[in-house]
Amino acid sequence: MSTTAATVDETTRLYLAVGRLSRILRRSGSPGLGQGSISALATLTYKGPMRLGDLAAREGVAPPTLSRIIAALVESGFVMREADPQDGRASLVRATPEGERIMAGVRSERLHELHNRLERLTDEQRTALTAALPALEELVAEDGLG
Repeated sequence: MSTTAATVDETTRLYLAVGRLSRILRRSGSPGLGQGSISALATLTYKGPMRLGDLAAREGVAPPTLSRIIAALVESGFVMREADPQDGRASLVRATPEGERIMAGVRSERLHELHNRLERLTDEQRTALTAALPALEELVAEDGLG
């Protein structure tokens, strides 16, 4: 196998493994909310209040799609709208205490599931994953979205 073919194979294997792990963890602890709702709520919980346009850009969805997601989260009491203190014409959305509670539960369930899966690995496999963390964190660094 040439270097190029080996690189393609490694890239494909990484893509499939990360995708599968992500799907497994997403199914853990979701309180009846769709993935788009969970993702938007998580962003608001961990990054703080933001404008809808900024949230749509961060989530990688069209503003109308995000507006529907936020409307459902507001109706459920997980998110609230408030005036932007820097621009009275704009509004911010933020997670409510109930939304933060839901996210803490989702996070706890997903971390528990990941922990259980990590426990099934050998010590050498866990050490290899730990050594790969800086590279993985660099791969997912959000340019300018910190």
